[in-house]
Amino acid sequence: MLAALPCRVMQALAAATLALALLPPAPALPEQPSRAIGKPYDGRLVGGVPFPGEGEAFFTWDWALKTSPNREWRRYATSKTVATTLTIIAEYRAAHPEAPRVGVADLSRPQGGDFGRRYGGDGHASHQNGLDVDITYPRTDKAERPPIRPTQVDRRLAQDLVDRFVRAGAQYVFVGTRVRLGGPRRVVSAIGNHNDHLHVRLRP
Repeated sequence: MLAALPCRVMQALAAATLALALLPPAPALPEQPSRAIGKPYDGRLVGGVPFPGEGEAFFTWDWALKTSPNREWRRYATSKTVATTLTIIAEYRAAHPEAPRVGVADLSRPQGGDFGRRYGGDGHASHQNGLDVDITYPRTDKAERPPIRPTQVDRRLAQDLVDRFVRAGAQYVFVGTRVRLGGPRRVVSAIGNHNDHLHVRLRP
């Protein structure tokens, strides 16, 4: 049966299988299900799990220290948020094997709650209940760090990441005002301070 499939379909299946194999082992699930409590800007996280520090398809970025990997306490989320993000990264990798690794920055603190400036960098008004994920834009020079200028953003690859999170059912995707990325108006919005990363808010 597989032999009857077109060559391009076989190649896509092989790429997807390889991408999934390159992902790190799934984080250990908490004893109780993960729960996002309250609002992303006034909430907490119960039973969160850490996003892996790095893998063959992604790296993590510490906004405060401006280095990789991101410290573990800055990358906790619900198990669903972690699983969804890893799945999207695997699919993206399969579609773009030549692309640089995806940059994943802050998620939430281990128990959620305030993630403001006292935790380093510019801080976050949200990221409090394990549903928010910062994804740095892929760069045209393939460097594994956030772009400094919008001209460094690979818009084709960045738009593909936006589209994949939208298709996965993201509640919101916030993008920069100068990177010219788009999507469904009720989901994708251009806001300030996001010209170096997209901010995804997944559903509980």
